[in-house]
Amino acid sequence: MEPTTWLMYALAMLILTASPGPSVLLSISKSVTSGMRAALLAAIGSTCAIVCIISLSFSGLGLVLATSDLAFTTIKWCGAAYLVYLGLRSLLDKNEADDAGVRTTHAASDSSSGWSHWLSGFLVGASNPKAIVFFTALFPQFIDIQGAMFTQYVLFVVTFVVLEMSWLMLYASFGHRTSQWWRQPGRQQWFNRATGGLFIGAGVLLASSARAAQTT
Repeated sequence: MEPTTWLMYALAMLILTASPGPSVLLSISKSVTSGMRAALLAAIGSTCAIVCIISLSFSGLGLVLATSDLAFTTIKWCGAAYLVYLGLRSLLDKNEADDAGVRTTHAASDSSSGWSHWLSGFLVGASNPKAIVFFTALFPQFIDIQGAMFTQYVLFVVTFVVLEMSWLMLYASFGHRTSQWWRQPGRQQWFNRATGGLFIGAGVLLASSARAAQTT
């Protein structure tokens, strides 16, 4: 792969990973409510999901999924349902700070469940079928068919993982630094309502989305 080709791919990934989305929102929410460990595990889960999508797209299986109405619709509705579920769970969360200003939440027990944090990140990362369409359309623009395919695959994945994890942890760090402010009496409930509304909004947008490639 030519250095200029990689730089163009890296720029595309930089723009993609820097853009706020459900995975960013989840990382911020986890860092505020459960701490940086939970945010890190959720970020790893989300990144693993996208790496799976990249692998499918690179191998050609992504083309099958990207052109299948049934697969697209199934992934879309499952993803939308999960985002709405996260939103409702956040809206219904009654956790507040006690009189001393210390949160009386289940965050401590939650933080010990690393698997649940990783899984929530993975499901959010895998919830958007447009990611399959995006990467399936993106890779042909950068793949050198004369070059070593495995080397290019590794380079694509490593570039994405470094940028994705960097941005997710940057957003999570911002959430964590402001967590003490959010944990003040009354603010936690406002935070839950805001994040819940954003998750539900993301779910509704995903449910109403259509595959761009359908009208080519």
